[in-house]
Amino acid sequence: MYEEKIKDLVLTTLVTDSYCLGTHWVYDETQLVDNDINWEDLNAPLAMWHKGKSAGDFTHYGDQTYWLYEFLKDKNSFNEKEFLDFWFEKMKTYTGYIDGASRNTILNIENNVTPSGADSHDLSIVGRIIPLLKVSKTKEEFLQNVTKFVKLTHNSKDAIQSADFFANLLLLVLEKNEIEESILQLKDSYDSFFQDMMEKGINSKNSDTFETIRTFGPACDINGGFSGIIHLLCKYDNLKDMLIANSKAGGDTSARAMIASAILLANKKIGEIPNNWLNLKVNI
Repeated sequence: MYEEKIKDLVLTTLVTDSYCLGTHWVYDETQLVDNDINWEDLNAPLAMWHKGKSAGDFTHYGDQTYWLYEFLKDKNSFNEKEFLDFWFEKMKTYTGYIDGASRNTILNIENNVTPSGADSHDLSIVGRIIPLLKVSKTKEEFLQNVTKFVKLTHNSKDAIQSADFFANLLLLVLEKNEIEESILQLKDSYDSFFQDMMEKGINSKNSDTFETIRTFGPACDINGGFSGIIHLLCKYDNLKDMLIANSKAGGDTSARAMIASAILLANKKIGEIPNNWLNLKVNI
């Protein structure tokens, strides 16, 4: 399914994560304005949470996305039990940041708690779903694989529903449908909590991105971050402009942008990514 686009979209999400590293989890508005970030290039992180990382590295979101891509390289289907074992082994020696969802999932695995997934409402898991396209023969299988994958580490209703929405939106845009029209087409299939966030995002499309994302909430939670993604998708038609504006707003820059960039480029050419942003430390 969409063979010609999968590699491009995986690369897009990883480049996006690497670009967002610079201001990821920077919340202080003064620091977001007064810093030495070169918005035209990849940057080392400002935040202490990514100590030891340098320009061209990923946040822990990108690292875990690459693990899924690596795991699926020689597979024709997604076995969630095998991937969880693979993920757990990777985590045993991981030196990057271990967030709450990962930490609680590890504890559940160690204590034989099933299902192992943490009750996390973090948005970031959604940006990692793109490699699953490779092993999904139909749209239905992709949606099923997304749900299986999300539950492994983010086993909450909101995380599962967020992933389902953005997976469905991705599929519509891959079929050459317009993004805002596709959001409106899907809107009534989700409950009032998500409908409200969609409306806020769409209605903000002519507003300043910095102020909008700060108002919605720039942190990791779905409540706020979801609307921020809708804003980005409805306001921007150019990847570079979107990523710079998103990164300048700080907070959980990567969670918002990994999802938005994959959807934005789903029916565009990967040539929108600046060449100097492709200096990653992994091969895709």
